[in-house]
Amino acid sequence: MKKIIILIIVLLLGGYFYYYHAISSPLNKNGADAKFLITQGDGVKKIAKNLVDAQIIGSQFFFETYVWQKGIEKKFIAGEYIVNPKMSIMEIIKNLTGVGPLSNEKNITIIEGWNNKEIAAYLEKQGFGTGDDFLKLVNTNKYNANYGFLNDKSKTADLEGFLFPDTYRVFKDATQEDILMKMLNNFDRKLTDQMRADIAKQGRTIYEIVTMASVIEKEVRSADDMKIVSGVFWDRIKNGQALESCATLAYILGENKKQYSYADTRTESPYNTYVNRGLPPSPISNPGMNALSAAIYPTYTGYNYFLSDPATGKTIFSKTLNKHNANKAKYLK
Repeated sequence: MKKIIILIIVLLLGGYFYYYHAISSPLNKNGADAKFLITQGDGVKKIAKNLVDAQIIGSQFFFETYVWQKGIEKKFIAGEYIVNPKMSIMEIIKNLTGVGPLSNEKNITIIEGWNNKEIAAYLEKQGFGTGDDFLKLVNTNKYNANYGFLNDKSKTADLEGFLFPDTYRVFKDATQEDILMKMLNNFDRKLTDQMRADIAKQGRTIYEIVTMASVIEKEVRSADDMKIVSGVFWDRIKNGQALESCATLAYILGENKKQYSYADTRTESPYNTYVNRGLPPSPISNPGMNALSAAIYPTYTGYNYFLSDPATGKTIFSKTLNKHNANKAKYLK
């Protein structure tokens, strides 16, 4: 009987030391930092399995056992962490429940319709260099060889129009060029092969589409309205009419007005689409997906004029100049 008791004690001690070794020893002493995400609602089993699958820990069982032993099942904090397989299970659990997320990344959000100056100012505010340096960076042709969609761009034009608006996850020590490349790569992904083929079938260039989209982006809000405005503008170009886009006046004057004066419409600038026919010489903003899609796939309705109600943002369309003038008197007074 005494031998059995001794055997049980030995087994228990052996099990304890094996358990302690398992939770206090790293999986890989030469491991490298890796990102690990805990999503809101993830339970202990899910977290442990994800860590095993990511080859951060070697045992889901011992991870769960240690958590339940400590009674910290509800202490895990959702977020992104930096973990390493040279950390023990105990160290990783302490990290995930006590220290909080240790991500060395951050989100930045580029708004649809921002121009390069607005993006530059935003990045400077976020701690990514100076705005002047960013504007110098985008005023270059060094990226043309790597991105076919830039081939139609004038050699004197900057990258306005191609800095795709989106939310990006970037390292906190990212360079401006790192961020710029993310935006260009995103544009390259979003402009699908089918879209490129349809642009070519229309006898247009990507640069023309981006330029049109940059105007549409600043004119109206909804995806449906963008397609209708696209139809209006392409019809005007087809018929040899001036676009008469208020968005281009705002670009020139640096000011959004409820209604522009006649003198405003006579402002001397190649971007003044009241006095110059066709598209402006280059994009006036960085358009999002809805505006790009609208520029490629317009909706032709028979409308010839439109304005935005300042009170609601709703687009008011009309077919005749008389009706358009009546709408201006009603909504823009």
